Amino acid sequence: MTVEGIISAIVVGLIIGALGRLVLPGRQNIPVWLTIVVGIGAALLGTAIARGMGLADTPGIDFTEILIQVVLAAIGVAVVAGFSNRRTRTSLR
Repeated sequence: MTVEGIISAIVVGLIIGALGRLVLPGRQNIPVWLTIVVGIGAALLGTAIARGMGLADTPGIDFTEILIQVVLAAIGVAVVAGFSNRRTRTSLR
């Protein structure tokens, strides 16, 4: 990845994190900054997966790459929210 690719993945990651959170049903009790971090990670990992599959170099908008990124962000938000809920329940006892 080039520097421009990393920067664009970070910017897209901000949006991807929000979309990943919106896809999940229910309420996720995690801070917004953590959602953004998960989105950035999902964007970077999704771009790497799409490149590995040969899907990242298409003309126009890469809808398959975006779909991979949103799915990864939703999984990441669910995992982080699960750990956050478990930690909250444990500290309340």
